[in-house]
Amino acid sequence: MAKIRGAVVIDEARCKGCNLCVVACPVGCLALTTGEVNQRGYAFCQQVNPDTCTGCTSCALVCPDGCIAVYRAKEEA
Repeated sequence: MAKIRGAVVIDEARCKGCNLCVVACPVGCLALTTGEVNQRGYAFCQQVNPDTCTGCTSCALVCPDGCIAVYRAKEEA
């Protein structure tokens, strides 16, 4: 049986660090940066545990600025 893997692509330049995606992620694969900001001066979201992403799209659905795209791929066992 194939396993579904997810990949999150974040537009870091547009992210305003609202933290909604981090809270919405059921597997904890997202986090806000610490000590690093984008050109607008905001801490931005990044994927910290890419192996745990299931591609559920919860993060993309709650992003108010549409900065997140989620892709799914089948991984053959």
